[in-house]
Amino acid sequence: MENIRIPRIMRETSKRHLHNGRTIGFVPTMGALHEGHISLIKRAKSENDIVVVSIFVNPTQFGPNEDFDKYPRDLERDMEKLRKEEVHILFMPDVGAMYPEGFSSYITVRGLSDKLCGVFRSGHFTGVATIVCKLFNIVKPTAAYFGQKDFQQAVIIKRMIEDLNMDVNLIICPTVRENDGLAMSSRNVYLSKEERIAATVIFRTLLSASQAIKSGITNPVDVSKHMHDMLMAEPLISEIQYAGVYDVNTFDELNEFKKQNLIAVAVKIGSTRLIDNIIVEF
Repeated sequence: MENIRIPRIMRETSKRHLHNGRTIGFVPTMGALHEGHISLIKRAKSENDIVVVSIFVNPTQFGPNEDFDKYPRDLERDMEKLRKEEVHILFMPDVGAMYPEGFSSYITVRGLSDKLCGVFRSGHFTGVATIVCKLFNIVKPTAAYFGQKDFQQAVIIKRMIEDLNMDVNLIICPTVRENDGLAMSSRNVYLSKEERIAATVIFRTLLSASQAIKSGITNPVDVSKHMHDMLMAEPLISEIQYAGVYDVNTFDELNEFKKQNLIAVAVKIGSTRLIDNIIVEF
C-alpha cells in the first residue's frame, strides 16, 4: 500500500493511473474504520483497477461545540485494516495542506444543506461539500463510494457533482449494521454499555415505521407520531432532533407517501448524536 500525504503527489499519481487507462475507486473517510467502511472498500475494489482511501478528520464540518478534538483516531489500526484489504493508496493529507493560510473558498449546496441534520449542525454540509470537492480534484476518482447511513450527505454530494459537472460516478452503498441492527458508526465507541443497548431503539423505530406504512397507514404524520412515541419511551434518549417521513430528493417532510420515502431519525443518547434511515418503496 502506497502512503501519500502531499496533495500534489496524490494528484500526479492519479493522473498517471488514468493516463494508463486504469479506473480509480475512491472511499473518503475520517478514519476510525469499521465494517461499514470496509464494505465500501470491497465494493470499490470489485469495480475498479485502483482503490484510494483517504483519512482526513475535516475540521470545517465540525461545529464549535462538537467532537472534533475527541473524534476517534487510531491510524495504526486503520492502516492494518487497509493493508488487509489490499488497498492500493492511502491518502492522508495534513490540515495545513488542505486548508492553507488564507483559504477562503467554500461550497454550499443550497436547498438541501439546511434541512434535517443541517438544522442542528450549522455549516456542517458546507464543510463536507468543500472537502469532498477538494478530494475529488486531488484524487480524480472514476467512482466514489458513500454509505446510505449518511444519506443526506450522499444526496448533497450527488447534487454538487451534477451542478458542477464533475466527472465522477457516485455510488451509494447499503448501511452495514451490527447484529442487533444498530448502524455502524465511528461514534458508537462513545456509548456506554447501557447507552449501546438503548441505541437499538433507533433501528427498531425505523422498522416499526416501515411496517406501519406497509400495513396500510396512509398518513405520514401518523407514522412520524408513532416514531416519536417509540423514541420517547427510551429514557436514555436525551434529545430527538428529527424523526419522520421525508422526500428522498428534497428532504421536505411529507404529507402524503410517494413511490420512495425516506424514513429518518437523528437522536442524542446521552451526549452522543446518532443518525439512521431506511427507504420505503411502494
